[in-house]
Amino acid sequence: MNAIDPDDVRPPRRQLADLLRAAILTGKLKPGEKLPSGPELAERYGVSKVTAQQAVSEVRAEGLVFSRPGSGVFVKERTSRPVGLRPHLERAFTAPKVTVDFAGFAAETLHGAISEPLDKIRDGRFRPESIDVRILVPDPGTPWALPARASDLADSPAFRKRMERIMERHAFGVHDEVLELKRIGLINSASVQIRVYPATPLFKLYIINQIDAFFGFYPIEEHQLPLDGEDTVMLDLVGKNATLFHLENQGEQESFPTQFIDQCQLWYESVWKIGREIQP
Repeated sequence: MNAIDPDDVRPPRRQLADLLRAAILTGKLKPGEKLPSGPELAERYGVSKVTAQQAVSEVRAEGLVFSRPGSGVFVKERTSRPVGLRPHLERAFTAPKVTVDFAGFAAETLHGAISEPLDKIRDGRFRPESIDVRILVPDPGTPWALPARASDLADSPAFRKRMERIMERHAFGVHDEVLELKRIGLINSASVQIRVYPATPLFKLYIINQIDAFFGFYPIEEHQLPLDGEDTVMLDLVGKNATLFHLENQGEQESFPTQFIDQCQLWYESVWKIGREIQP
């Protein structure tokens, strides 16, 4: 792990959390390995004990580590998914205006992650003025290069039909839950737009409040599924096994995170333009 950079625009707490996260996700800190104690981290990186504790708390909130009373903090054997998305999404919902741009395969993870902050609006703990969500998913009416049948790499209309039902359940679920909050008067303004486009993504992308970006590649794995009355082995895109990498816009125009998020937004807008809107 690298040292804290005094010239970095990120606060030391965030720098240390990012270093710990990177060490865990790249395997430098192995599953089951014990993290250095708070005082050890503070001494190693030249930060206060409070800063070290805050950094550890951040990666704990993301599900990367767990505390064992009397023993210390350890790397989880299997990190929770999506890494880091849920706490940042919740933080976004404390802002007056919430925007979420998602591009991916089925919006299943988005539906699961957004449910908790929406519940907190229902409970009165969060009160944003507006929520605007855009969802980009592949067009199930267009043949796909991937996923494909493992036997001959051919498109499977039956598989696309199955995925269409999954997409509709989750994308339309987000639509209905967000607009319900406006209908009952808990938020002033809400919109959820869903578009399909003629390609399948090999990655998933979240852009939250134009500040946070989460990006992860879909692994391609073999799955056996019942399609058209027979078991079919598919080369499938597996979102649950995608590690999400997080970048945060700190306001420095020349910094890599800011430029990366800007490019993500440009890509998103370009694909959004060619998408076809669908309604629940």
